[in-house]
Amino acid sequence: MLYRVCRRVLRVLYAVFYRFEASGLENIPATGGVILCSNHLSVLDPPTVGTKLNRRVHYMAKAELFQIPLFGPFIRKLGAFPVKRGGVSKDAIRSSITLLQGGGVMGIFPEGTRKAAASEMGKKGAAMIAMRSKATIIPVAIVGNYRIFRKMKIRFGKPIDISAFTEDPASDVLEQVTEAIMKRIREMVAQG
Repeated sequence: MLYRVCRRVLRVLYAVFYRFEASGLENIPATGGVILCSNHLSVLDPPTVGTKLNRRVHYMAKAELFQIPLFGPFIRKLGAFPVKRGGVSKDAIRSSITLLQGGGVMGIFPEGTRKAAASEMGKKGAAMIAMRSKATIIPVAIVGNYRIFRKMKIRFGKPIDISAFTEDPASDVLEQVTEAIMKRIREMVAQG
């Protein structure tokens, strides 16, 4: 209920202040596990990715945020779960895989940190979680700079077929999938 109310409010705010447009919504499966892999420009990106979707999007958030009174419980109710930064968080990976195998939607920013432009490199976590959970990977591009009354766009690309990367056992499959995700995001950002 809280998630739906927040999403409705954000839809109105984004329409007014950012003239927000979305394309490619038809690429997101109506059911089943989905990982939305997006470029990362701002702390506003998580609500931006989920605002136009009718499915609830879950995120990992740094563990320190859950210690903040009121804010920690609020983001937990919205579907966020903690991840320890600076290393591999087995609990966060397990939570992600369970969520996706249960048919949930998860937003991930493969760059790992905010960048002014989509970078060449991404972290392999999204690819690893997708392969373990068998979730569909949807590349996402946020285009704009969150300036009031300037147009913002979000593009949801066609699913990335990871089965094409699993045929060569000698290759670094996670690296190849990650490169494919980042390449698709950069292409969509470049479309403007």
